[in-house]
Amino acid sequence: MCELFGVSSIEPVRVNDLLREFFSHSTRHPNGWGMAFFYGNAVSLEKEPVTACKSTYLKERLRHPIFTNHMLAHIRRATRGSMDYENCHPFVMRDSCNRAWTLIHNGTIFDCPALDGYVRTQEGRTDSERILCHIIYRMDRAQAKEGRPLTPEERFQVVDGAVCEMAPHNKLNLLIYDGELLYVHTNYADSLYQHRVGDAALFATVPLNRGQWDPVPFTTLLAYRDGREVFRGTNHGQEYRDNPQDMRLLFVDYAEL
Repeated sequence: MCELFGVSSIEPVRVNDLLREFFSHSTRHPNGWGMAFFYGNAVSLEKEPVTACKSTYLKERLRHPIFTNHMLAHIRRATRGSMDYENCHPFVMRDSCNRAWTLIHNGTIFDCPALDGYVRTQEGRTDSERILCHIIYRMDRAQAKEGRPLTPEERFQVVDGAVCEMAPHNKLNLLIYDGELLYVHTNYADSLYQHRVGDAALFATVPLNRGQWDPVPFTTLLAYRDGREVFRGTNHGQEYRDNPQDMRLLFVDYAEL
């Protein structure tokens, strides 16, 4: 399991203390770290294939004030893919209308044939990158059909459909940002929480600091714009529960690589 952290806010939030606490968990998630900050349709991506608490760069980065309206952060505990830069989250791709999509994932895809074809085209080896490839594929197909960029609600419907397709038998905790909407999804109990600070919505796998953190609504995709929930999708009901057989199949998958 990895850990996720995300911010959606209309006003800048100082996140240094939250990030220090978040990245301190990297002793249990040692296989890389990453952050993404957003400036319009541009993404500033910072990540390394090293344990976050051992990163000289990250230590210096957190010494200086960090204020942000929107960001994603990730610490990785690998189940698929080696400890290389291209396997570290966040992942960023652009759709056919040049909209940048940024994804972080906590979980494992055990069974989803729709993702298998991306193994040959993705840059790294992670199932998480394949999730983003599939969302972009569905987004491009929808935009080609309409002959124009999709509206926010239409983009949400595409992502909702993709999540409903991928959720059965898979552990699918996601934070995805498209430059306007932050998409939030969990289907694994007690593994994604929300905290309100004024107009800001913060999300984390493990509650940070001493504030009130509430579980994110379960098995349902949500979308936030500037800290406010604006869309709520299908309750697909596909909760993932730990299954030792899934892990055995995963090891067999590795052995065949």
